[in-house]
Amino acid sequence: MLNRRQLVGSVAGALVGTALPGRIGATLLPASRDPFTLGVASGYPTPAAGATARPLRLALASCQHYEHGFYTAYRHMAGGNLDLVVHVGDYIYELGSGRNQVRHHGGHECYSLDDYRRRHALYKLDPDLQAAHAACPWMVTWDDHEVDNDYAGGVDEENNPVPLFLARRAAAYRAYYEHMPLPRQALPFGPDLRLHTTRSFGGLAHIHMLDGRQFRTPQACPPPGRRGGSRASCEELFAPDRTMLGLAQEAWLGEKLRRSGSRWNLLAQQTVMTHLDEQPGPGETYWTDSWNGYPAARSRLLGVLAEPAVSNPVVLSGDIHAFGVANLNQRPEAPESPVVASEFVTTSITSQGVPAKMIDDLVAGNPNLIFATAEHRGYVRLDLSAERLEAALIAVNALERDDPKARVLARYVVEAGRPGPQPA
Repeated sequence: MLNRRQLVGSVAGALVGTALPGRIGATLLPASRDPFTLGVASGYPTPAAGATARPLRLALASCQHYEHGFYTAYRHMAGGNLDLVVHVGDYIYELGSGRNQVRHHGGHECYSLDDYRRRHALYKLDPDLQAAHAACPWMVTWDDHEVDNDYAGGVDEENNPVPLFLARRAAAYRAYYEHMPLPRQALPFGPDLRLHTTRSFGGLAHIHMLDGRQFRTPQACPPPGRRGGSRASCEELFAPDRTMLGLAQEAWLGEKLRRSGSRWNLLAQQTVMTHLDEQPGPGETYWTDSWNGYPAARSRLLGVLAEPAVSNPVVLSGDIHAFGVANLNQRPEAPESPVVASEFVTTSITSQGVPAKMIDDLVAGNPNLIFATAEHRGYVRLDLSAERLEAALIAVNALERDDPKARVLARYVVEAGRPGPQPA
């Protein structure tokens, strides 16, 4: 939790625009409470050799547009006896958007370091978000809105010159590092920041945090004169050299997975991985900003997840402002092929959902998508033991600050040694 001294320093530094020494929100914590000074997250004990690791409880969060609602989900998490919060992106939004806004950024779209610092400071002043940070350690990765909608590597959706966009990315990455609980190895150098990492939880689980933005190939099949995501299909989409993670991160992840030795391997990352054809009937259309826009890279990763050395892989995703539960098949376009992993997609904390019919059509047209709904805001709570993983899809009312009630929409389990979610 940011104390008063840190909050004042964060806001003052943002308003003055000076470079702050070190990281905001982490440098003033004693080493014994810094979750990145230990091999596991602070507060989770490493069991003695031969002992059974105690269960692990974590929350999966994503997409918290300040203007779209209140952080009642975080109030619920703060009282939920969590060991960890895993945030998979869109912690801030660089621009204002949406209908029926309940509060306002009070500023224009972010471009400069001062802009991004002010936006982070505004979000961090929310008392429910502070309470969730105070309750337990966090592991974080970004998606696009920490910088710019749908950016890919050094390319933004406006297709500006790469050096111009990289200057903006450098400002956004610097502000992200200053305000988020990151290890020292994530110190940014200009537009570059090493974000992907892995953490062990006593032999019970490894959590692999991935960066699906900084190193990716630009989206295929772009609209004329623009870049970014679109709903399309074209020959470029299927090119074998296209990558979501970058070849170096792909190799790093493969090595970490094969050498994990943990009962569970959780891959926390930004966008939906399961195969989703968005065109009802004949033909195919894919959302090119997700893993469906990078099928060759997805096939390479699923090939690793299918290896016997990789124990109980589960993918944790966000981005689409909807809950989702899915199988990950060895051949994604063939739901009859072996299931090699499970995927749980969290809805948004506040960001407004997509039309219900769009989600209904996805469920109807993709048998690997077991459950999905965009009608609710909330988060996914995961309880892990040596025998099973249980996922609770928790819905909250984000439109009223003083309504902390929450309800479980659905529960699914993954039994160790049996890939694929099953209703609880």
